[in-house]
Amino acid sequence: MPVFGLAALWNGRASPERAAAVVEDLGRLLPTAQSMQLVVAMQAEQAGVELKVEAPGYPRASVEQLADEVKKSGGTFVELWRLPKAERDAFRNTTFAKGRTFDGEERASAARTLAQHVSTLATRPEPTAEPAAAPSGPGPVATSEEDPRKVPAAPPGSPQRRGRRFAVRLELAFRTELDFVREHALNISNGGLFVRTAHRPPPDSVVTVDVTLPNGEHLQGEAVVVHVVDDPYNGGVGLAFLSDDATFSRTLDGYLASLVGGAG
Repeated sequence: MPVFGLAALWNGRASPERAAAVVEDLGRLLPTAQSMQLVVAMQAEQAGVELKVEAPGYPRASVEQLADEVKKSGGTFVELWRLPKAERDAFRNTTFAKGRTFDGEERASAARTLAQHVSTLATRPEPTAEPAAAPSGPGPVATSEEDPRKVPAAPPGSPQRRGRRFAVRLELAFRTELDFVREHALNISNGGLFVRTAHRPPPDSVVTVDVTLPNGEHLQGEAVVVHVVDDPYNGGVGLAFLSDDATFSRTLDGYLASLVGGAG
């Protein structure tokens, strides 16, 4: 079952009570979660919660509600899974490496720990800016002005190729709960890929992908459907990679590096 990484950050201008209420209410806000793990981080200018949610599919409506509750409490919300792995790892190392871990049943204790630190932050000199460590991921759906066949781009400043997309033709097999389909990927980036296919799982579906690279290596992992293009000739699905696996990341990085060299 896929695991989605989410995070929220609060500084001294946030409401400790409302921030704590968000954490305590995670069970209601994410009702399809099979399990969750929380890491509460306490830093000099901010407090943060990293949330790893195991769910059968991406609960977009629930996540949007959670994001809204975080915003109302004065916090910043981040969908970590949308970030390229290198940036995601850097953010985790900077923000959560020394955090305290709680399981999903310890939400009340995690909430108290968070509220205490946010309250402490309120007594310190006001920071000059919002928490700067929070990256911003790409939006889930292409706008009408964009080519909907583009894969999710990496955020500005990403340390790896800044979301550069490459036109490719790769053999790819993907599996949903009902089907196993062999197709071709048309473009790829460190965020995901676009697959031209008549088999189009709905947005937010989670699929298992197996991409065969020209050197014979395989990219195997899970991805979420971020948009669907319904066109009889050029339609397909845009997939965003979910995998946190080191082998997956290393294989993808190596392949993209070879494309950069070839393009140069």
